[in-house]
Amino acid sequence: MIDLYTFGLLVFTSFFTLINPLGTMPIFMSMTATLSKARRKQTAKKATLVAFFTIIAFAFSGQILFKFFGISVNSFRIVGGVIFFTMGWDMLQARLGGFKHTDDEEKIDAYVDDISITPLAIPMICGPGAITNAIILMEDANNISLKIVLITTVALILFLTYLILVGASKITEKIGKTGNKVMMRLMGLIVMVIAVEFFFSGLKPIVLSILNS
Repeated sequence: MIDLYTFGLLVFTSFFTLINPLGTMPIFMSMTATLSKARRKQTAKKATLVAFFTIIAFAFSGQILFKFFGISVNSFRIVGGVIFFTMGWDMLQARLGGFKHTDDEEKIDAYVDDISITPLAIPMICGPGAITNAIILMEDANNISLKIVLITTVALILFLTYLILVGASKITEKIGKTGNKVMMRLMGLIVMVIAVEFFFSGLKPIVLSILNS
């Protein structure tokens, strides 16, 4: 039987590294720069909740779903790369939030809903690595106690992620509009690099398997 503390430490370190809330923070700051503080909190809350339920859903049913639909983790990486690249290009052109400077509540709500689900929750917070990790660790959790440790630890990490994203609001307010635009362009470049890494890390195994067969 796996020791509960050892398993909990494994879950915490692996998920915290894969989710990387500190790496997500600058992108969150850029995408929510012109939203009000309340809206940024709402976006962070929705993104972390969606990520939590997605991770848990895949933990319990990931292998079944992947086999049923014939989906591979590598395909997920390729799609994530395409999403990242599109988002990074918009950030580079300072086009993210082109309609955020509006008093139209419906448009602001739609924007919050859009970015909180994609790309913040999926694939930024809950990416291919986190999903794969959830599936593997759930397989290792062969009793109720370990499953509870897994779920509780994931919840703790995503709560910490929420606190980190909310804390980013203060930084956003201090650097001002010009600083946010500069940050958005810089993060756009970084996101595009991440996108290329995602895309080719998913494409390479697929191409190799085709050549080998």
